[in-house]
Amino acid sequence: MKKICMLCGVFLFLSGLLSSCEKGTDNPEPEPGPVTNEPASPEWKKPENFPDPVYDLSKNPLTEDGIELGRFLFYDGILSRTDKIGCGTCHQQQAAFTHHGHDISHGVDDLLGTRNTPAIQNLAWNTSFFWDGGVHDMDLVPPVPMENQVEMGEKMGNVIEKLKKTPVAGAAKQVNYPKMFKAAFGTEEITSERLVKALSQFMMTMVSSNSRYDYHLRGDAAALTTQEKEGLTLFQQKCASCHNGILFTDDSFRNNGLIPNKINDQGRYAITLNEADRLKFKVPSLRNVGLTAPYMHDGRFNTLQEVLDHYANDQNSSSIDSIYVSSSLDPLLNITGQKRGISLTAQQKKSIIAFLKTLDDKQFITDKRFSDPGIGTSF
Repeated sequence: MKKICMLCGVFLFLSGLLSSCEKGTDNPEPEPGPVTNEPASPEWKKPENFPDPVYDLSKNPLTEDGIELGRFLFYDGILSRTDKIGCGTCHQQQAAFTHHGHDISHGVDDLLGTRNTPAIQNLAWNTSFFWDGGVHDMDLVPPVPMENQVEMGEKMGNVIEKLKKTPVAGAAKQVNYPKMFKAAFGTEEITSERLVKALSQFMMTMVSSNSRYDYHLRGDAAALTTQEKEGLTLFQQKCASCHNGILFTDDSFRNNGLIPNKINDQGRYAITLNEADRLKFKVPSLRNVGLTAPYMHDGRFNTLQEVLDHYANDQNSSSIDSIYVSSSLDPLLNITGQKRGISLTAQQKKSIIAFLKTLDDKQFITDKRFSDPGIGTSF
């Protein structure tokens, strides 16, 4: 009897040992991780040689769903009073997100604005926005055109209500914004804060850094021609006081000697009421400048040649007026004892223009991540 009990004990011990060995194999089945509804976070990298961005990503972390929501909102006419004018109406990708061919913006009911549509690129590095610098936070940019009476002509509250009611029965393209907001922010709640943050996430990704000039900086000896390199040297001598750095702007506001237009736009003065700011406008980035004609805050110049003729104070063209002298004229154009403007020969102008066109980023204007999702309007 004692032997039988001993054998039973050994059998039970061996069974337990075999069982524990099976549970502790070298390749155990992985246990399922915790279920999470956190949206995927794409990695955002600043381009080589670019400074740190100004925009604070810690307050609005990028997510794939947030960026996609921002892209849909950017192109959707639902943001306007007529449901036909989206951000992408005036900011067209093939023109580096400007309104190519239009001297000033066209909005709802084909109403005309007062200023040329600025490019949307590298906004994460901007310290101020619009020609007069009236906004200092990218999140606060979208409400300005949305509520401008001749641009999009809508109220933020109305936009929020329209988004809540999507998808709309009978619409050509069905967009379910409550569902998209839930994917981006965790719930279907649609607020103005979430709307602008989604747009900022999309605009944060709109980085232009792959022009031929950029390849030149990265060591591609064949990226620029001899004339373009000559133009680069001249540009650094003649133009880089204002259009400096990797972003080709010092973010300042300057009076560049343009005769006031028919509406007598006073530029930054309307924001600050400082007499020293009369006729001053923001120095724009020159990236993609070959794609963004017409030029200046009111689109008065159609070509880069006209722009350089103005800065050279060269009235060879009937469309070019002499530099307008006022108390706020930039000192760089008003050197005592010399002809006003920047001294440039005809050949120097050609070389500078050749260089400027190397700043065009063909990848940027064809990148499908920034393209219209084809929603048209929601109504």
